[in-house]
Amino acid sequence: IEVQPRTTQIPTIVSLQIQFANAEDKQEFSKFPTKAGRRSLSRSISQSSTDSYSSAASYTDSSDDETSPRDKTQVNSHGSSEFCVKNIKQAEFGRREIEIAEQDMSALISLRKRAQGEKPLAGAKVVGCTHITAQTAVLIETLVALGAQCRWTACNIYSTQNEVAAALAETGVSVFAWKGESEDDFWWCIDRCVNAAGWQANMILDDGGDLTHWVYKKYPSVFKKVRGIVEESVTGVHRLYQLSKAGKLCVPAMNVNDSVTKQKFDNLYCCRESILDGLKRTTDIMFGGKQVVVCGYGEVGKGCCAALKALGAIVCITEIDPICALQACMDGFRVVKLSEVIRQMDVVITCTGNKNVVSREQLDRMKNGCIVCNMGHSNTEIDVASLRSPELTWERVRSQVDHIIWPDGKRVILLAEGRLLNLSCSTVPTFVLSITATTQALALIELFNAPEGRYKQDVYLLPKKMDEYVSSLHLPNFDAHLTELSDEQAKYMGLHKNGPFKPNYYRWVSRRFMFMLKSVFQTEDMLETCMSVE
Repeated sequence: IEVQPRTTQIPTIVSLQIQFANAEDKQEFSKFPTKAGRRSLSRSISQSSTDSYSSAASYTDSSDDETSPRDKTQVNSHGSSEFCVKNIKQAEFGRREIEIAEQDMSALISLRKRAQGEKPLAGAKVVGCTHITAQTAVLIETLVALGAQCRWTACNIYSTQNEVAAALAETGVSVFAWKGESEDDFWWCIDRCVNAAGWQANMILDDGGDLTHWVYKKYPSVFKKVRGIVEESVTGVHRLYQLSKAGKLCVPAMNVNDSVTKQKFDNLYCCRESILDGLKRTTDIMFGGKQVVVCGYGEVGKGCCAALKALGAIVCITEIDPICALQACMDGFRVVKLSEVIRQMDVVITCTGNKNVVSREQLDRMKNGCIVCNMGHSNTEIDVASLRSPELTWERVRSQVDHIIWPDGKRVILLAEGRLLNLSCSTVPTFVLSITATTQALALIELFNAPEGRYKQDVYLLPKKMDEYVSSLHLPNFDAHLTELSDEQAKYMGLHKNGPFKPNYYRWVSRRFMFMLKSVFQTEDMLETCMSVE
């Protein structure tokens, strides 16, 4: 068979010739861009790559109105102006975001429908400080449906979805929050939320402890009349225990952060997925072969490490707790001191809830191009304040992405100015947030309706029965079918057929240690009473 050659020639890039009018034009074309030109080009490319989506999958960044919401007078369709959001006109778009979230929060919607007739929160005046996203909007509207009056503000200056805040304001919820608040705006919003004419909060739902701290310091008379506090973050819980230890906590508080449904689902599974999303959206990093150090191997750290390891990153851990350190070793991770490995790391991630986990001295020793971010609630884990010094240059290259430039030209990439990465720079899985939101709603109902004397002025863990109930509400999503104990099996195990199936101390105390404690406390009831307050 004789193959005839093609007569049509397809030009290739190699064969293309660029024609110049003269030698000077050709010489000019051949020059490399100057340093300033490269920086400008980098900025333009970075900006164009983020124009198609916002840093939080939100309509938020498309607004060109730079006027501070504090300087605006806005009114919703009902004639109310008791709110402060970026743009009330975004309410319709925000409503669609909330409706999408509702589709994957069926358990919370189920709770809303079951309890709506009873109105278990009738008379509750809830002041809340959480991330304001489509998922938390579903929680807020559930509380309203159960009879509560709500006023809300944001616990993070970067995580608010402006259109969702507008949608809540449109329905009559007094919301004071917008994406990109200043520190002054942040505290102003909290104060406006608390200090309302003719309205006094009797319940607090907090994430991080800032709202609780503000009410305690600025409005002590209000604080003393609060019937209960629900706190979901490790930072906020730590603050509550400090108040309790000092004898200054004059109301009962529920520690949602250490509930099984928060630790095992929100902290672990949520962070396992959202850490990758946040890093990809902000840096376009390829994880394979990258050297990553994760500071902290709690549930958040475990989730981050599992995700990074699955994509081929070489992960090591820093830990203060020998138990968590041993878990990391058994999971195949090296446990190191940050100072030992800091020069080799491509990515540094903090998730401890502590302060100054990454110091200025360690930032100085990082290599060029190292990415630094935080997955803990507070912005204290990375010593960002020390980076705001005259010898260092800050260059904003993308939304929530700053290059910190040292005098020798070294650049460290700081994400979200050291604040919570996933909610500042990306989104989080709706289904997982449904579990936490349902737990928060039940905790509020429990504290608000508890008879006098059930809870003293201390910090309490959620009963296991409540954790099990929240979990059971989410099982139908997976078409999961629980096995039921027979009477004989229940008697053998010393359990009720309908639960709770684990004692309150299950997560912290081994069975052998339990027998030892029983001998000290005489009875299991006495032991559970002691351990219900951590």
